[in-house]
Amino acid sequence: MTSPTEGVKSSKRPKPDKELVAIADYVTGYQINSKEAYETARYMLMDSLACAMLALQYPACTKLLGPVVPGADMPDGVRVPGTPYRLDPIQGAFNIGAMIRWLDFNDTWLAAEWGHPSDNLGGILAVADYLSRRNIREGRSPLTMRQVLAAAIKAHEIQGVIAIENSFNRVGLDHVMLCRIATSAVVCHLLDGNRDDVINVLSHAWIDGSALRTYRHAPNTGSRKSWAAGDATARGVRLALMTMTGEMGYPSALSAKGWGFNDVLFNGKKLRFSQGYGSYVMENILFKISYPAEFHAQTAVEAAVALHEQVRDRLDEIDRVVIETQEAGVRIIDKTGPLDNPADRDHCIQYMVAVPLIFGRLTADDYEGHVATDPRIDALRKRMEVTENKTFSKDYLDPKKRSIGNAVQVFFKDGSSTDRVAVDYPVGHRRRRKEGIPLLQDKFERALATRFAPRQANAIRAACDRQKTLEKMAVNDFLDLWAL
Repeated sequence: MTSPTEGVKSSKRPKPDKELVAIADYVTGYQINSKEAYETARYMLMDSLACAMLALQYPACTKLLGPVVPGADMPDGVRVPGTPYRLDPIQGAFNIGAMIRWLDFNDTWLAAEWGHPSDNLGGILAVADYLSRRNIREGRSPLTMRQVLAAAIKAHEIQGVIAIENSFNRVGLDHVMLCRIATSAVVCHLLDGNRDDVINVLSHAWIDGSALRTYRHAPNTGSRKSWAAGDATARGVRLALMTMTGEMGYPSALSAKGWGFNDVLFNGKKLRFSQGYGSYVMENILFKISYPAEFHAQTAVEAAVALHEQVRDRLDEIDRVVIETQEAGVRIIDKTGPLDNPADRDHCIQYMVAVPLIFGRLTADDYEGHVATDPRIDALRKRMEVTENKTFSKDYLDPKKRSIGNAVQVFFKDGSSTDRVAVDYPVGHRRRRKEGIPLLQDKFERALATRFAPRQANAIRAACDRQKTLEKMAVNDFLDLWAL
């Protein structure tokens, strides 16, 4: 048996992997000048915190919040929006990140890999608030919300650009690793880390490897998928804080023969990149505005809602339902058999189509047991056929389109059928931004109303309504608006 490093004799440390250097140069040296990116980042912030407020209605989420153990809070710690908690920045990042992600309703990036770049906001907000309060105690200026938006743009870009050509899900690795990587880099820089510090923290983030996707797929689908990103962004904060103590890095974390990420976890392949880092991802981010559903099914849900009027009185007459989707949709959300919990249901395209065909809607409550036990849902699921549409798959990967197409058609036993309804771009797509932003603002308003009295909700709204007003705010003042 040979060693994975047979023939490697030199112990001289190599130069840092180029992938680490590229990210570090971007984080520490790139100036974001895109007005569109900053404006989209403001909407992303509003949307993410709306998701967080909505998640606080669910005990499965709230049971995980607060300090690690009772009493381990901090009197002047990080604010956790919508709660009374004051926490250390690591646990604060977990809380905020888990809340944002819980309902599968925050922004999405789809490419060779997919993910939810606003998951990084947990670590960014927590560290920015921690630093602001520390600075004030020491007689210095707090961080501003423009710095938060800039960090978010860069975190989105890191996670999204890595994902464009590199599919980690195909080797069984979960996309939350990209959240940890992106958070570690931008948070390290917020902590005044220099280029070498960012390279070092990135090496740790890659060495951490990845969670398995086990919890996202049958027969093990479960609620961990709702807090995994909170865990990842919190780990990014932890690694950044350790690095800023002077902890050493590992320059060939990716490329080390036999022991690096590429050989151990990526089948010996190198990462591939077709573009550098800028503000492309934030400008093209996909918002989940209409439906809390896995994004590959968003347009299928929209098509099913459109067909509701044609089928609601003929459910017993349905012979079959044909769903055309992209290859990725077939691979990850085409699911038959029993669905055991909400996390199972919101990753099943048949379930996400059946509910709007029957009820004309799809909400977070529709994944709960009181709806899922309606026998019409499973009866309809059994009559569904899911197929790949090659054009949808091609356009899904086209960088000029980035469509997420689905089509739904219902066929009846008497030989008649509904229209074939095809939707290429969901409401949250850049191509439908003008249509989507008013709906995003409505989602934000409705979320505030679930948690705050009108006076407090109005103060939050006023802070978020104008770009310049928000950007000038101190981070601690902004998060104080969200306190209970």
